[in-house]
Amino acid sequence: MRLFLVRHPAPSIAPGICYGSTDLAVAPAELARVLAALSDTLPADLPLFSSPLLRCAGLGRALAASLKSTSLTIDARLAELDFGTWEMQSWDAVPRTEIDAWAADVVHYCPGGGESVLAMAERVQAWHADLLRMNHASAVVVCHAGTMRLLLASGLSVREMAQEAASKRHNIAYGELVIVER
Repeated sequence: MRLFLVRHPAPSIAPGICYGSTDLAVAPAELARVLAALSDTLPADLPLFSSPLLRCAGLGRALAASLKSTSLTIDARLAELDFGTWEMQSWDAVPRTEIDAWAADVVHYCPGGGESVLAMAERVQAWHADLLRMNHASAVVVCHAGTMRLLLASGLSVREMAQEAASKRHNIAYGELVIVER
């Protein structure tokens, strides 16, 4: 299976703010920029899957029309990590002791009382298993950097997926396309 993983366009938010599962819009010009770049790169007539968050779903709908996708499926299991009370807080405002606690157990710790990376890995792996049962040769997935990192580690156990995704800083740009062959 070939997955075309697409990170959402840059959301309309100031830098340095934690916004994992917060539903944020994308400026129309940013959406148009990413759509133009991807429309020339992605193959047409593929099933398309998207996180339900606006920054993904808006691009997903636009790509579905542009690429004449065979289907568009919005799935909550593709959403970004829920950072609980950290959501919409400046990273500088998050108490250092909480950041240190997360760093000490990045797989199991629930930042801001939200969701652990392990819990996110479980839902992403469940989505991926369902996708494999659909037996598509290829699919486009519009999602988040965290979701992409987990999908890049698919094939491992859930715990290993979580550990792999959490162990490296991501450098996935907004609107970036990453192709995965499995």
